[in-house]
Amino acid sequence: MFVYVGTYTGPGQGEGIYVYRLDPSSGALTHVQTVTEVDNPSFLTLHPRLPLLYAVSESGRGDQRTGGNIAAFAVDRTTGTLTALNSERTGGTGACHLIVDATERYILVANYGSGHVTAMPLQDDGRLGVATDVVLHEGRGPSDERQRGPHAHFITQDPGGNYVLACDLGIDRVMVYRLDTAAGKFVPNDLPYAQVSSGAGPRHLAFHPSARYVYVINELDSTMSAFTYDADRGVLEIAQTVSTVPDDFDGENTCAQIVMAPSGKFVYGSNRGHHSIAIFAINEATGRLTLVGHESSQGETPRNFNLDPTGSLLLAANQDTDTIVAFRADAATGRLQATGEVTEVPAPVCIVYGGA
Repeated sequence: MFVYVGTYTGPGQGEGIYVYRLDPSSGALTHVQTVTEVDNPSFLTLHPRLPLLYAVSESGRGDQRTGGNIAAFAVDRTTGTLTALNSERTGGTGACHLIVDATERYILVANYGSGHVTAMPLQDDGRLGVATDVVLHEGRGPSDERQRGPHAHFITQDPGGNYVLACDLGIDRVMVYRLDTAAGKFVPNDLPYAQVSSGAGPRHLAFHPSARYVYVINELDSTMSAFTYDADRGVLEIAQTVSTVPDDFDGENTCAQIVMAPSGKFVYGSNRGHHSIAIFAINEATGRLTLVGHESSQGETPRNFNLDPTGSLLLAANQDTDTIVAFRADAATGRLQATGEVTEVPAPVCIVYGGA
């Protein structure tokens, strides 16, 4: 199995996409390749079936992000190495998240800087085509610093591939669309969004394997929200919101990544400030959350982490201490235990697993 790591690039940071071979028994990473053809590949996704990888190119940080490019790479199944194919503009700024749609005909992109979501067609050879739709979200939230306008931060489809959900940190909404795959257009759902608390700042979400529940991690107020999900109508109804940090924590914190255990028994969220992974157990009858505990990420600013496909190994990317730390995940309790493997990677901000 291979691990692909996206980084922020520039002086004192990363050089691009780092490719590693993974020892799944320990979490040890052996360096294979560094790909420097793309600036700030802060999020990556693999094609679900073909040997292809796609990366955002986010040239800039914060609300002043200016880049809106996606880069396509061919993957060598044997060595894990990447070969650049092409890149295309997204039509927005600050591209920060992307997926391959369920039909495998489009790349869907969230653009944080401008607040747009984008659909980009895929050619037969995996190359990117010119965007077929660029939709601007509208509104703002109460934070003058972070919510003066829309900031699309994450985009995905439900497990049935029927609806597209996009977290917008700037307007405190999870937007819901259908994708017209004939035209490559976003069509607003009959109920076009779900609302989180004012000022919460929804960043990423995760579906329960049953597709009955959706969990949203809120960056600005350090919470996780549980929703019930009507897969027929694409409707989310909020059921619970819980804190991701301990009650006695009084420092500054923002949340980042959320990952569902393949078993559906646990969901994990990362804290930047408390520098931890919060672990929640899921009541599979109601979808409600119960805190299991917090595990130190053994570094600073765990912007991203990911479980391997078996759910037994978690790799945490500590952006500000330039490390990826390996943990074993207990299938019965959800708790994490460090394996002792620490890999030095400059400014790591995305981890994806590929190959077998």
